[in-house]
Amino acid sequence: MKNVLISGGTGLIGKALTKLLLDKGYKVSILSRSEKNIPNIKTYVWDVKSQTIDENSIKNADYIIHLAGTNIGDARWTEEVKKDIILSRKDSTSLLYKAIKKHKPNLQAFISSSAVGFYGLKESEKVFTEKDKAGKDFLAGVCVKWEENVADISALGIRTSIIRTGVVLSKTGGALEQMAMPVKFGVGAALGSGKQYIPWIHIDDICALYIKAIEDEKFEGIFNGVGTQHINNKDFTKTIAKVLKRPCFLPNIPEFVIKTALGERAVIALKGNKVSAEKIEKFGFKHQFTKLEDALKDLLK
Repeated sequence: MKNVLISGGTGLIGKALTKLLLDKGYKVSILSRSEKNIPNIKTYVWDVKSQTIDENSIKNADYIIHLAGTNIGDARWTEEVKKDIILSRKDSTSLLYKAIKKHKPNLQAFISSSAVGFYGLKESEKVFTEKDKAGKDFLAGVCVKWEENVADISALGIRTSIIRTGVVLSKTGGALEQMAMPVKFGVGAALGSGKQYIPWIHIDDICALYIKAIEDEKFEGIFNGVGTQHINNKDFTKTIAKVLKRPCFLPNIPEFVIKTALGERAVIALKGNKVSAEKIEKFGFKHQFTKLEDALKDLLK
C-alpha cells in the first residue's frame, strides 16, 4: 500500500483528494501545525516558520503532494499579508526540500501546486500555455518563487510535477460559494467589465489530475490544472443564474466598488486569463466536466 503525504491536506483540494486516495486504496498522511485525530489519516507535525518537521513523515512517504500556502483571498493585502502569502509557499517548499535531501527517501514523485496566476492577471484574448513567461504582478511573483523552490527538489533526481491550478469549483467553500451567494438572493451581477476570464476546473477533475500525476510515470514538468472551456465573468454569472433558476439582470458592479471593498486583492476578481488545458489532454487526461453548466448542475443541485 503506497503512502501519500499531503501538505495542506485540510484545505479545499486536500480534503477532496484525501477521500479519493483512500477510496483508491492509498495510505494517506498529512502535515499539520498540530496533532489531529482524523480517522484513517496519520498526522505529522511541522512548523514552517521554525523550519521543523517530523522526520518520519518524509521517511515513510512514497509520494508527496504539496498544497500548503496561505489563501490569497482571505484578507486585504497588507505588506504583512503579502509577505505571509510568499513565505508560506516558499519556506514550506524549502523545508520539504531540506528534509528530502537529508533523509533521501525512496520518493517516487513530488507533486506541487502552483497557480495560473503565474501568467499575470490581465484582461486579454491570449490563451496562455505552459511555455509562456511569467507575468509581472504580485501573484506572478509569488508563483515564480514557489516554482523555483520546487525546481530544487527536481534537481535531487525526483520525478517532479507542478500543477498551475485554476479556479477550483466545489460544493464546499471556495470561489463558487462566493459567486453563487448573491445570485441565490437575486442580486447576482458581473464584476467590473465582466470580460475577465475565469480559468475554472471542477474539484473532481483537479483531484483526478493529481491522481494522474501520481500514477503516470511520464507525468513530469509543468501543467495547467484547468478545464477546457473559456468563459468570462459575465457569462459565468449568467450560467450560475440559469442553473439556480434565478434572475440576472442587474448592471455590472463597477470596478471602484470592488476595489474599495477588497483593496489590492480586487485584481483576483477583476482580471483573469484564458489558460490552455491542451498539454494535460495530450498526456491522456480526460476531464469529467468540460462545460461549466454541467459542472454547476453537479455542484449546485
